[in-house]
Amino acid sequence: MSEYSGHDKNGASVGIVKRQYFTFAEPPNKMALESGAKLGPITLAYETYGRLNETKSNVVMVFHALSGNSHAAGYYSEKDDKPGWWDNMVGPGKGIDTDKYCVICSNIIGSCYGSTGPSSPDPRTGKPYGLNFPLLTVADMVKAQKRLIDHLGIKKLLCLVGGSIGGMQAIEWAVSYPEMVQSVIPIASTCKRSALSIGLSEAQRQAIMADPNWNNGDYYSQEPPNKGLALARIIGHITYLSEDSMQRKFGRRLHENSAFKFDFSPDFEVESYLHYQGKKFVERFDANSYLYITKASDYFDLGEQKGGGSLVKALSRTSAKFLVISFSSDWLYPTSQSKEMVKAMKKAGLDVSFCEIEVDFGHDSFLLAHDQLKRLISGFINRVKNEVNKAS
Repeated sequence: MSEYSGHDKNGASVGIVKRQYFTFAEPPNKMALESGAKLGPITLAYETYGRLNETKSNVVMVFHALSGNSHAAGYYSEKDDKPGWWDNMVGPGKGIDTDKYCVICSNIIGSCYGSTGPSSPDPRTGKPYGLNFPLLTVADMVKAQKRLIDHLGIKKLLCLVGGSIGGMQAIEWAVSYPEMVQSVIPIASTCKRSALSIGLSEAQRQAIMADPNWNNGDYYSQEPPNKGLALARIIGHITYLSEDSMQRKFGRRLHENSAFKFDFSPDFEVESYLHYQGKKFVERFDANSYLYITKASDYFDLGEQKGGGSLVKALSRTSAKFLVISFSSDWLYPTSQSKEMVKAMKKAGLDVSFCEIEVDFGHDSFLLAHDQLKRLISGFINRVKNEVNKAS
C-alpha cells in the first residue's frame, strides 16, 4: 500500500538495480532447521543499494514483510513504472540514505521471489516441493541470512530495520548473533504473536486449504487455488488497515450504482476494493508460501525460544541499541505489544528508545514512510553510526 506516483530517478532513487542470488547448504551439508529437518541446497535472492565502505562497517539490513521481496528500492529497468516496496525510504538522501550506507535486502526462505520455498524444485524429484517443504521458523530465516552476510564478508551490521515479520527477523538477529548487531529498529512488530493474530492467520490458511484446487499443496501443474488465496489476502488486507482509514476511503459509498443490486456481487466500494486486492495478489504470490510464512510468524515467541520463557532473559543476550516504533491505529500489532517489548528491553539493561506515531493508516503505516518515520529512522541510524565511530 505504498504511496508513489511516477518515476523519480534524478538523484532521489538508487536507480536501476539487479537481483542477485547466493546458493549454499549443498548436500550433504544441508542446513539444520529448528523442526529437526534439514534443507539444501538453499538459494537466497537479495539486492544491495549504496556502497560498502573500506571497513564494511556501514551495512544496514532491511527486512520485508509477509508478501514482500528483496526488491526494496530502485527499478529493474527503465520501463518499470513501479519501484521497490520501500523506495520512499531507501535511497540517496532518504530515511535510509544510500549515500552513507550500504543497504542489503534478502528475500526470506519459504517465499516465492527467488529464494528457496515450497514452489522451488525439490532436488529429489525435480518437481516443486509443495508440502514436502519443511516447516520454517523466523530463526531459520535469519540463520539463512547469516550465511549470506558471512558470504559477503561482513562482520558487523550497523542497523537492522523491518516492519511486521521483518521486525521479528531484526530482533531475532540481535539475540541470535549479538556479536554482529549494533542496532535494531523493529516497526509495527512484536516479540510474540497474540491469540488474535494467530487466529487471523489460521483463518487465512483455512481459506487457502478449503479451495479444492489447493490439492493438498500439489497444484503446480494445474489450476492453482486462486479463490482461496484471494480470500486469504482479503482477510489479511483488512488487518493491515484501520477503521478510520477505511471509513475515510470508502465509507458506505456504493460501487458503480446508486442503488443496491440485491444480489451477492459487490454493492459497496470497499467490497470492490478488497476483491481487486485479492485478484491482484494471486497474480504475484504462491499459496503455499503464504501458508508457510504465516505459520512461521505464528511460531515466533522470542522469550520462550531464546529465554526459556523469559523475554528479559532472551533480550539480555544482546547489547544492541533499539528504536521501537508503533502506530496508534495498528490493531494487528498494537502499541501495547511494542510497550511490552520496550519494558523487557529496559529490564535487560538495553539502550532503547520508543515512539508511537499518531497516524490512522493502520498496520501498513510503515510502508508509507511519512516524514516522521523517515526522521526517526534517519536520526537513529546516524546517531548509532556516530557513536560507533567515536568508540573506534
